[in-house]
Amino acid sequence: MDSKNLADKITGLIFNKKGYDVKIMDLRNLTSMSDFFVICTADSDTQVKAIADEIDKSLRDEGIRNWHIEGYKALTWVLLDYIDVVVHIFKKEYRDFYNLEKLWGDAGIIEVTDPLLQPEQPVKKRAGRPRKVKSE
Repeated sequence: MDSKNLADKITGLIFNKKGYDVKIMDLRNLTSMSDFFVICTADSDTQVKAIADEIDKSLRDEGIRNWHIEGYKALTWVLLDYIDVVVHIFKKEYRDFYNLEKLWGDAGIIEVTDPLLQPEQPVKKRAGRPRKVKSE
């Protein structure tokens, strides 16, 4: 699996555990250490752990093992390193504080939205004349 497809797959796994504010940062033209960062936000330690576990288990089931994990004990910022793709799972206040998007400001950023959260479709009006309702 190439690095872009891996990053895309990881975003789907994040959405499985209700992670949000998901972004893929393209680092290919900036550094040789990694192709992509996948960044997301979680609301609690429990959710940070659930997202990290979902990614790790699902990828291991496909034979993709992480090279390194950081922050798993504190659960405020967990980093999963898959060499070409590095995943950052933040609690909101830590994401705001570290602001990787600004730190890596020259990277191309792709904002990813949960495909299950489609915007509401406008209600279509029926064509034709209004019907009269008989009163009793």
